[in-house]
Amino acid sequence: MKTGMLVLLLLWSVNPINAFVGQGRNAPRARLPMARMSSQGRSLIQMMAANVPYKVNVESLLKNNRARIDSLAQVSPDVPELTLLRFALAFPNRDEAASALSEALAWRQGEGRSIVDAATEAVAKAVAGGGWDNEVVRLAAPHASTINQYISPKNILTLATAEGDLVYVIRASLIKDKELMSKVTVQQMANFFAYVKEVHSIVADARSERTGRLCSVIFANDITGVRAIPDPKFSEALTSSSKQYEKLYPSLAGPTMIVNLPFVLQAFVGLIKPLFPKTVQDRLKFRSAPFLAGLKELTPLTTSDKTRDSFLAEVKRIESM
Repeated sequence: MKTGMLVLLLLWSVNPINAFVGQGRNAPRARLPMARMSSQGRSLIQMMAANVPYKVNVESLLKNNRARIDSLAQVSPDVPELTLLRFALAFPNRDEAASALSEALAWRQGEGRSIVDAATEAVAKAVAGGGWDNEVVRLAAPHASTINQYISPKNILTLATAEGDLVYVIRASLIKDKELMSKVTVQQMANFFAYVKEVHSIVADARSERTGRLCSVIFANDITGVRAIPDPKFSEALTSSSKQYEKLYPSLAGPTMIVNLPFVLQAFVGLIKPLFPKTVQDRLKFRSAPFLAGLKELTPLTTSDKTRDSFLAEVKRIESM
């Protein structure tokens, strides 16, 4: 593959495609979103966050950003503090944060309402039995009957770390994107991505309230086996979804890992990194992930505790580098 094509592939790979939370003992327990933290809930956070690092300690972050959070609350009295905190942290001034919050609320109450409602209902059903029923969430996605034939735990899934973060991993080479986009429109694909981001947001916020740690989504983009750039329509859907990400779900994205780069690109990492958006550059890591590369598909990460633990240990190693 030519270097120019590989660069295009990498720029595509950091778009936030998200799949559903995989089954297994690391699957998170979630509550419905948009519920304010009660004083009792905050006491629980204080207790559980005693050993949480300062930079992600929810109670500390709420305290240090109190003025801006209270100011943003004037946009809408129904927005929970955790949501206000994420907006306060993501934007450099109050006006930008308030504008983004207003835009997000307008989307949730208008164009995105059916997506938000579907995700909320699906997560409620998924946790109703005390664990996580992944199939319920998959089946409730927009255009699931078609898209789920191509996007599955074989190529995209989400796991949970012991600390509370979510790890989204994608094996791009296993997605038959050209065939997929012959069956759905760009807008239908974008709606699917929006639904999955909403599911991630619900779960990450629930875990944040439970652990006292501001949880995020770690992206692990595996380039193993990729031989061609993605279908243009698939890229268009990804781009549309990506543009919404920071405004609708600020402070949710964690480190972005591009793993198992082809040898021909490894020498060009310093030149490639500036091509990414600034918000991504600060979180971007190019690393080798040999354990992940050794998996023929991602499904074992949901069926084998040993495999999942080994992969999560590899993610933790990369994150600390």
